[in-house]
Amino acid sequence: MAATPVLALVLATTVVLGLRAFAARLPYAAPSARGLHAAPIPRAGGWSIWAGFLPAALLWPPDVPGGLAPWLAPWLALLILSAFDDARPVAVGVRLLVHFAAAAWFSASVLANMASPAWIELPLGMRVAIGIVVTLLVTWSLNLYNFMDGSDALAGLMGVVGFGAYAAGSAFSASPEPAYVALTIAMLPFLVVNLPPARMFMGDVGSIPLGFLAAAFGIAGIVQQHWPGWFPGLVFLPFWSDATVTLARRALRGQRVWEAHRDHYYQRLVRMGAGHRGTLALYGAWMVACAGTALGLLAFAPQAGAAALLAWICIAGAFFAAIDYHWRRHSPTSP
Repeated sequence: MAATPVLALVLATTVVLGLRAFAARLPYAAPSARGLHAAPIPRAGGWSIWAGFLPAALLWPPDVPGGLAPWLAPWLALLILSAFDDARPVAVGVRLLVHFAAAAWFSASVLANMASPAWIELPLGMRVAIGIVVTLLVTWSLNLYNFMDGSDALAGLMGVVGFGAYAAGSAFSASPEPAYVALTIAMLPFLVVNLPPARMFMGDVGSIPLGFLAAAFGIAGIVQQHWPGWFPGLVFLPFWSDATVTLARRALRGQRVWEAHRDHYYQRLVRMGAGHRGTLALYGAWMVACAGTALGLLAFAPQAGAAALLAWICIAGAFFAAIDYHWRRHSPTSP
């Protein structure tokens, strides 16, 4: 178990080097009017993450009710679909169907394996309602992570900070989860080639399954009482708040929320002159601050976690309002 970080780093680095060597044969992200890059860039870096993570996850499965099946089966389905989508776009309806089915599988499997008397004594209708909410949360998480993977190193850094916080958080209640440690370490080689200027993207094969695991492992930690419900929400706040507010605004304006766009707050920062480096610095500081707050409160004052989450949501709102203000001055005709 002690060799887990080393093994994850070696496997992930080997795959990154291999992908770089055969970059010409990989799927590419082509420049478009709705993107932030002017040159085609290979998008297969997610494979290196999974090469480092999967052996540890199979040898030392994460503490999820029901064992491997609740998360591994849907994760594999998402991985396969996303690999196809990177090579040749899959219809939106098909993607959403698989995303929802994977989330529903996880939700039903985990909740069916909960042995808590309080859970078992709940009325059936209440348990079904909770299952629907969990399914929707997981579906949203795997999609929003993909939405936020548009600027250099943003998704990779959120993964390192977020799953690193999960690894540390699990140590407070029991022992560090080797799979979380491996996932955190496995993202580092990819992050190196994804730093501005990016030489490789994560691709859907990385972002979609990663967003699924962010929700799945976060919910599993709540169920297994490794952390309170506010913890994963605070750790991943920079991603879910940006994606949720942006998509809600687009929906209210009657725009098609499933279409590619450049309306996210991180995208506006890039376009207003912060660039990929400046945007990464701002969002990176925000990620570390949220995760640090979550871990500090989990260790010393868990009863204050909900209030801290609310406070950080207010800070996020002020941050977004400031970006909106400068965006209107930068582009007076833009919404």
